[in-house]
Amino acid sequence: MSEKKIRVTQIASGNGRKPGQQATLIGLGLNKIGKSRELTATPEVLGKVRKVTHLLKVEDLA
Repeated sequence: MSEKKIRVTQIASGNGRKPGQQATLIGLGLNKIGKSRELTATPEVLGKVRKVTHLLKVEDLA
């Protein structure tokens, strides 16, 4: 069974945001604008993405 993957790319800075949002970006492995990560779409990861969706670009991977 293959797991669904997503690519998240940081498109805005975490500076000046609430501390929880900055920590969420770090938890996703993002710390600079333009940095991307490929992650497995688990409920935990999707919850983090939803929390900072205004700072990210999200793409589904096949």
